[in-house]
Amino acid sequence: MIDKVGYLPLDDLGTTIFFQLVSARYERSSIILTSNKSFGDWGSIFGDPVIATAILDRLLHHSATINIRGETYQYGPIR
Repeated sequence: MIDKVGYLPLDDLGTTIFFQLVSARYERSSIILTSNKSFGDWGSIFGDPVIATAILDRLLHHSATINIRGETYQYGPIR
C-alpha cells in the first residue's frame, strides 16, 4: 500500500525509484494507492508528464479505481 501519493512532489531520483517499483510489481502483484490528486495533476507530482503517463499506464491497467469525495478524517496514533 502506498499512501498519499502527491502529498509532496518527488525529485528525479524519487520519481525513478517510484517508476521502478510500479514496473517491478506490474502484472505480478497488487498495489493499493491513495492520493488526493487527480490523474491530470500527476505530471507535476513526478516533474515530467511522460513518466507520469507511464506510471499511470501500469497502475490503471487491470485496476479498479474508487473515487471518494467528501471530508477527510485523519486519526492520530492508536494508543
